[in-house]
Amino acid sequence: MRAELGDFSSIVCFKSLIIGAEEALGEKAAAITMIAAGRNRGRQIAEQLNIKGSNASSEELVTLLQEALGKNGTRLCIVDKIERTDESISVYCRETVCSAGEPQGSGRKLTFTLGAVQGCLESVFNLRLRGKQVASVLTGNAYDVIQFDVIK
Repeated sequence: MRAELGDFSSIVCFKSLIIGAEEALGEKAAAITMIAAGRNRGRQIAEQLNIKGSNASSEELVTLLQEALGKNGTRLCIVDKIERTDESISVYCRETVCSAGEPQGSGRKLTFTLGAVQGCLESVFNLRLRGKQVASVLTGNAYDVIQFDVIK
């Protein structure tokens, strides 16, 4: 995209964007905006990986998302595990951009990261999902865990 600086920006700039949006819009409206932006990015990822509507296995998705979002990709986060039932999908992430640099005990929630994973999963499985963070590295957990419930 950029000839000299490449495709990526810093976490510091991303965090400033989130905090500025929270100050301008309020925390709830900013979270809705960031999740929506993430969902858009997630749909793009599914398209780019050619997995839209593929109903890929959890193991295959972990591998693909590690490549797209992890160290060799955009570095949004590392997805280590995906567990799927008929009613929900749980995604175990670490080194998420949303939690980066936050102090232990911070109430910061995943927004853009949650949305990106949600948009990708919705595209892959042709489902409508409602996501919420159920565990955080900021409260001592090994992972940021996102649970997506299927909307019927």
